[in-house]
Amino acid sequence: MASTPSPLLLHLTLNDPSVKSSSHKASLFTISPPPSPTLKTPTIRSRLSRLCQEGQPHVARQLFDTIPRPTTVLWNTIIIGFICNNMPLEALLFYSHLKTTSPSTIPDSYTYSSTLKACAATSNLMLAISMYAELGFLDIARKVFDRCSEKNAEVLNTMIGAYIQNNCFLEAIDLFLQAMENEQTALDDVTFLSALTAVSQLQCLNLGQQIHAFLAKSLTVLPVTLMNSIIAMYSRCNSINTSFEVFEKMPKRDVVSWNTMISGFIQNGLDDEGLMLVYEMQKQKFKIDSVTVLSLLSAASNLRNKEIGKQTHAYLVRNNIQFDGMDSYLVDMYAKSGLIMTAACVFGRSCVKDRDLATWNAMLAGYTQNGLILDACVTFRQMLEQNLRPNAVTIASILPACNPFGNVDLGKQLHGFSVRYLLDQNVFVGSALVDMYSKSGEINYAENVFAKSAEKNSVTYTTMISGYGQNGMGDRAISLFHSMQRSGIRPDPVTFVAVLSACSYAGLVDEGLQIFESMKRDFKIQPSTQHYCCVADMLGRVGRVQEAFEFVERLGEEGNVIEIWGSLLGACRLHGQIEMGEVVASKLLEMGSKDRLSGYQVLLSNMYAEEKNWEGVDRLRKEMREKGSRKEVGSSWIDIGGQVIRFVSKDKDHPQCSEICQMLDRLTLEMKDTDHSFVEDTFDKL
Repeated sequence: MASTPSPLLLHLTLNDPSVKSSSHKASLFTISPPPSPTLKTPTIRSRLSRLCQEGQPHVARQLFDTIPRPTTVLWNTIIIGFICNNMPLEALLFYSHLKTTSPSTIPDSYTYSSTLKACAATSNLMLAISMYAELGFLDIARKVFDRCSEKNAEVLNTMIGAYIQNNCFLEAIDLFLQAMENEQTALDDVTFLSALTAVSQLQCLNLGQQIHAFLAKSLTVLPVTLMNSIIAMYSRCNSINTSFEVFEKMPKRDVVSWNTMISGFIQNGLDDEGLMLVYEMQKQKFKIDSVTVLSLLSAASNLRNKEIGKQTHAYLVRNNIQFDGMDSYLVDMYAKSGLIMTAACVFGRSCVKDRDLATWNAMLAGYTQNGLILDACVTFRQMLEQNLRPNAVTIASILPACNPFGNVDLGKQLHGFSVRYLLDQNVFVGSALVDMYSKSGEINYAENVFAKSAEKNSVTYTTMISGYGQNGMGDRAISLFHSMQRSGIRPDPVTFVAVLSACSYAGLVDEGLQIFESMKRDFKIQPSTQHYCCVADMLGRVGRVQEAFEFVERLGEEGNVIEIWGSLLGACRLHGQIEMGEVVASKLLEMGSKDRLSGYQVLLSNMYAEEKNWEGVDRLRKEMREKGSRKEVGSSWIDIGGQVIRFVSKDKDHPQCSEICQMLDRLTLEMKDTDHSFVEDTFDKL
């Protein structure tokens, strides 16, 4: 039996006092392999260690290669064995082998400290910088870089890459600019690729343009890799037209060029242009790969185009294309295209234990967006049963499921969960919480969440403004709208829909009209159908029906939308404008299908009934029967003790129907008595 090897203590020999005084010295810079288990039969680790002690690390390596799934401890044993036999270069090559061939193996403190020792022995500063960056010790990585006597392009690129790897994009750009000013520092393509990546992440268009101009002046022909990076930079900085100009002028393109431009179009909301470019890509004999497919699925999701989605899915199957996260993209695409059962099939065919969090989140969001609240709750429970911890996307996806039933208790539980796991400060979770509480009538809770949100974006403000509007607080909605601008956050078209709706609910017409006029004048936002609907509804609610009618007529072809004229018809009924209502109804009949107009026909019929025009009622009902038009039955629901109870008009299916009707009669009588008492008290006071 092999004897237990004595502990090996290897210390990092970098001459830097700050390194030696680091609080992480014991765990990162000292190699102390865990004690060998005291077993009667030698372990694999002890055999490898024994061979290394006997000066046969290559034999140990050969034995290592026969192990099907070596653990981190075994990798460490070989690295340390090479170092102990004065073979630091082999140790570094073996560490590189670990990173490239076994990504699922997670290095530990022994791995890093021993490899850093090898770096010191070989003066391999680039790998040392990379390892410190991987550990998150950027300050130490920078000290190693600063003490390097020869800062060639490789060393510079390693340090810039280290900053980018840790999302320190400003520091990466600062180092790049320092290198640009130092004529002795040589820059290569990788340097500029890294700089353009940092610029893209910060969306610093001005600096990106300067780098582009410098490259164009310095090089006769730009390499394709640099051109691809420039295209990505302009797309990321919202200059999609410039991006396409660069793409068009490329003398030579590769698959990455096409994919970068297609992705740029889709990320900037130009889905149709992206799809056309895919077609052109195929005409140019470039083969669609997994990156192209990813863009196609995103475009299909955005456009809610199930045909494109199905064709893309079929292409995946025919060509046996697989990529990470594929199921989540397919589920998302089918759910957004209205094919929720197909999404569920894609979700269900995967092994429960193999599903990643993104796939669960996509299914949850799909059920919620399609109104299948019970399915969303069941799926959420199944996810928890798999011991998967929800993340911010999960909470933001499931919270809307609380709204349709007004189930604020479930929402509060999710809120508590997000607080416990520090997810409540995520901007998307915060916005979803504000929305949930607002729609549940708990406006004070919504305000509290909004006030405590450390990060607020346009979605957060818009959600709170909408919440104020839904709860009849138009003044607060307008005040927050102005506060949003003072905070430096620019309102978007959805924000204007929220604040105009709030003005409509609260009857703040003049304020609403001023905000509507400022859209195009001050914010250069072209009004859409939703904005026009808000204005028509705003005017109609307060009785300015004629003004609303004239506003809609002035829109011309742009106003020939069912929703706008439908809003006007509702105002006609509210204020008894029968003649105008008939004109509006005729206009609606000219532009819509029977299925979409049935509700408006019922509305006009009710207007006739209120005026005792039974002939008009009969005529309209007869027309609906002949055309097969039918209005979907409206319903109400209430949550009692966790059970959701749904009611429709003249509903007698509930087991306690008679008791409910008796209580309604009793409440009606009490309300009438209260009204009489109130009137009598008022006259007495007068």
